[in-house]
Amino acid sequence: MTNGPARFGGRNDVELAIVLDCADLERSAAFWCGVLGYRSEPSSPGRYRTLLPRDGNGIELLLQRVPEPRTTKTRLHLDLRVPDLEAETARVTALGARRLTTDPIEEHGWTWHVLTDPDGNEFCILQPPSQVE
Repeated sequence: MTNGPARFGGRNDVELAIVLDCADLERSAAFWCGVLGYRSEPSSPGRYRTLLPRDGNGIELLLQRVPEPRTTKTRLHLDLRVPDLEAETARVTALGARRLTTDPIEEHGWTWHVLTDPDGNEFCILQPPSQVE
């Protein structure tokens, strides 16, 4: 992959960026950079903060500061697929995530926890079937 944003689909003129609402850009940037290993672009304008993979390759996460809190279930969420569910869950909770599931959910060989970021945005940490012990 060459340096630059990830391109998806059959069109080379489309870039995928995920926009995530938050209340505090600094707090959210620190959290998501820690979770994803991304870097923050401090020169992002106004109510936005661009987060990118350290090498520039991959999906941009754009944080958008909004005044209102999240009030309903998140309709779109991030899934983080990892080789060690419990280790990654412990790591992200230490960064400020809150776990919504006490016990892992299991379905079709997948095992996962549902968590929220500091703004209450839901995301999942999943262990694929081939890596469940």
